[in-house]
Amino acid sequence: MRSEQEVNRAVEQYADTVRRICLVHLKNYADTEDIFQTVFVKYLLHTAPFASPEHERAWIIRVTINACKDLLRSVFRRRTLSLEEVAEQPAPADEHRAVLQAVQALPAAYRDVVYLHYYEGYTVPEIAGILGKNVNTVYTRLTRARGLLRQTLGGDDDA
Repeated sequence: MRSEQEVNRAVEQYADTVRRICLVHLKNYADTEDIFQTVFVKYLLHTAPFASPEHERAWIIRVTINACKDLLRSVFRRRTLSLEEVAEQPAPADEHRAVLQAVQALPAAYRDVVYLHYYEGYTVPEIAGILGKNVNTVYTRLTRARGLLRQTLGGDDDA
């Protein structure tokens, strides 16, 4: 682990470079700040000595670019919308609001699988991985949740 003085020197020396690289890749100030912290935490924990100041600078730049790419590839990033995009979408219709309220009224175990499957678009095996449950457990919860929603919303029993 590096000393506080080394880290402070690196932050002063490379802060602008790291922020500029992040803004170019991410186009988002909040994500830029997250990656900024990540890069300098990695620097703090990196114990191998650098051969020269150029080597250190190249390492910082490479870590920054890789962290930006990792964030852009993350499942969270692909499955979320910015607040600007959400503001542009129309408000849900009354029929959708009733369904959403019925989903929110489900027990937590059922609500989670329904939300992840229908609203976020995850498959059952993906949901099982996210929740740390057996795939068959997720199928069972999804089936039971559909039954509860049918009862609540007055849907057909044959579907």
